[in-house]
Amino acid sequence: METMKGEVVLNIPSEKAWEMYRNNEILSKINPDLLSAAEYIQGDGAPGSLRLFKLGPAIRNYVNESVEKIEKVETGRSVTYEVIGGDLKEMYDPYRVTFSFIPIEGNNNVNKCIAEWKAEFKVSAPATPPPEKAKDAALRFLKSFDNFQQSY
Repeated sequence: METMKGEVVLNIPSEKAWEMYRNNEILSKINPDLLSAAEYIQGDGAPGSLRLFKLGPAIRNYVNESVEKIEKVETGRSVTYEVIGGDLKEMYDPYRVTFSFIPIEGNNNVNKCIAEWKAEFKVSAPATPPPEKAKDAALRFLKSFDNFQQSY
């Protein structure tokens, strides 16, 4: 299995970023060009829940939607999904992604955190490249938290 990761620094506390990520209504408004809708189609966000992500026009030529089963939740810190349906499932099997929000320690960093995206995957379709586009889109989306939180 291969691993790919990336991170961005956000100018918001990790608790705020976590709250934004777990709320479907807020998540769907952060950057509709990248993610147009998120909803729990089964469960409430606990392990075993299913969450549907409908991607926006900026990446629709790559992935339209993704159904993800929540495997693990560290409240206030990270959530791990396994993709069980959608375009990514056809390209990678398995495809597991973790979003983490890590506080930055220190007096000058009270209102900052590191937002990390990590994917573990195995290419299942011939000629499928590593999920660089997914990584780029996820990091651009996470960086959008900064701009959105000012209006939230």
